[in-house]
Amino acid sequence: MHFTPNAEKIRRWREERHWSQEHLAAVAGIGVRTVQRIENGEAASNETLMALAAAFSVEIAALTDDAAIKAEAHVKAKTEKKLADLRLAFVINFASYIFGMLVFAGISFGDGSGGRTMMWPTIWWTVVIVGFGLVVAIVEWVAKQNQGQKAHAPER
Repeated sequence: MHFTPNAEKIRRWREERHWSQEHLAAVAGIGVRTVQRIENGEAASNETLMALAAAFSVEIAALTDDAAIKAEAHVKAKTEKKLADLRLAFVINFASYIFGMLVFAGISFGDGSGGRTMMWPTIWWTVVIVGFGLVVAIVEWVAKQNQGQKAHAPER
């Protein structure tokens, strides 16, 4: 499978590092002629792009104009953002839960009922927060499973 590398970006990154084409080829473990072809805008194999990405310490998507790779990187970033948002929402809700439990305890033990006044709200709020935690855990697990399947999927 061949991809269209961004020749201008690769040349610019090489020059910013003050590397010759020969040096880039040596660092990446590819031929000088391959570097020349890529910088002239010719297609490159996935293995060549992986070698260049390793040499520049970037993701392959940063080197290519391939829409599929860019779309996959965009979806991955979007998924990671959504997971981070979900984790943050859980932390905020859990902090509210802890504060609420302290308030409920104060109410229950302060009214002389022996701690039973806020028993049912405490039980139901606990059920809700545990359910939210379960949702977060399942979403995390599914995301990891999907990521693992994509890593082991054969290329088309």
